[in-house]
Amino acid sequence: MKYNNEKKKGGGSKRGGKKGSNERDPFFEEEPKKRRKVSYDDDDIESIDSDAEENGFTGGDEDGRRVDVEVVEEDEFADETVGEKKKRLTEDMLNRLREAKRREREEAGDDDDDEDDDESIKKILMQKQQEESGRIRRVIASRVQEPLSTDGFSVIVKHRRSVVSVALSDDDSRGFSASKDGTVMHWDVSSGKTDKYIWPSDEILKSHGMKMREPRNKKHSRESLALAVSSDGRYLATGGVDRHVHIWDVRTREHVQAFPGHRNTVSCLCFRYGTSELYSGSFDRNVKVWNVEDKAFVTDNFGHQGEVLAIDVLRKERALTVGRDRTMLYHKVPETSRMVYRAPASSLESCCFISDNEYLSGSDNGTVALWGMLKKKPVFIVKDAHRDKTDGITTNGILENGDHEPVNNDCSASSWVNSVATCRGSDLAASGAGNGFVHLWAVETNAIRKLYELPLTGFVNSLAFAKSGKFLIAGVGQETRFGRWGSIKSAENGVAIHPLRLA
Repeated sequence: MKYNNEKKKGGGSKRGGKKGSNERDPFFEEEPKKRRKVSYDDDDIESIDSDAEENGFTGGDEDGRRVDVEVVEEDEFADETVGEKKKRLTEDMLNRLREAKRREREEAGDDDDDEDDDESIKKILMQKQQEESGRIRRVIASRVQEPLSTDGFSVIVKHRRSVVSVALSDDDSRGFSASKDGTVMHWDVSSGKTDKYIWPSDEILKSHGMKMREPRNKKHSRESLALAVSSDGRYLATGGVDRHVHIWDVRTREHVQAFPGHRNTVSCLCFRYGTSELYSGSFDRNVKVWNVEDKAFVTDNFGHQGEVLAIDVLRKERALTVGRDRTMLYHKVPETSRMVYRAPASSLESCCFISDNEYLSGSDNGTVALWGMLKKKPVFIVKDAHRDKTDGITTNGILENGDHEPVNNDCSASSWVNSVATCRGSDLAASGAGNGFVHLWAVETNAIRKLYELPLTGFVNSLAFAKSGKFLIAGVGQETRFGRWGSIKSAENGVAIHPLRLA
């Protein structure tokens, strides 16, 4: 026992030095502050004081006396849940609508009560929700007025080679374009100010997931043929002959990810509305689904016997694709099933959704067709919608067995309907080819009706409507999207915009 007591005394003298010196030891003076710094269970973490002292902010007055200062104000809504945030934002929106209705009543001199305002607001919100979800169709086509002689397409962004794909942000303020020269442009719709996306080095691309295959010319390997932007405006996706899907951050315009997997050229891209799910089609006859937020591959979708040329997706997990096998497929992604629609005697070049149950397609013989989900053939066909009267050639086709059968083969590349588009959730559509015109269409019950012809020289490889329906964007060039089957030297490579006057 004597030995143990001496050992304890010795240990105490080593730790604190001389007896009674513990309160002056720097180790014991700083220990509480260090413990507070790393203790996550303590409610009061006072590490702000030490950080301020290290940066030269002592929180004292001129005499060096310490004063209590509030360094950081806590966010008022930091602890609210997702449901509480939605409720708060909804109440703010309703208050703004009520205030707007009250001002309208005051200006008009009406004496209606607040209950009538609430009823009208309810109807407005219900109609808006149904229009955005696609349950009812917005009536825009009947409001489009005939263009004046001063109206026309004007080029706002120029590229060195043909523009193959264009896209607009959800608020219609920004546009994106991809060209055969490998450039990807980001531009302002109103001012036309452009910013170019810079391709990173090969080392960075490898670190982002790109798999380098056989060596090839860099410009050729970065030739972009497809482009899509997410509905929230955060991500931009591009694809081309390098067989990869590239993801860019729109805010910083930097490359963030490269998805390998396709065995041939990536020909088309589309984001599912309201999500970060990306759908890609390729010449390898495969349609892949990616999750851009998680940087992950989701699933494959097969079915085409030829190259996939175009793709479109709405809110549901349904994809619409066309290929060189003269078929249009409606992919049900979760069920891994599909519906097959066969085109009559033509190869489909483009497609788009009108609604969940109606689709629009363009063919290489100048035909624009309207499709319904319940019929395997088009419900309405407009033949020679983009027929080139100057270059169109009609030849006789010879079958393999030697029999002769007359086939209407307007094989001029100028008549190929390279692009179709709709104003989302509305009855307004457009189609473009290389015959010098963009056609506006009104979608009716089991029919489409031509509205106006908008002159535009060159191959119209891509179209995009503003969500408001107030203007139309066209990607135009001297060559077609996927080849050089035709050439229009008088055309200007770039992005053209046409204003639409609504009644």
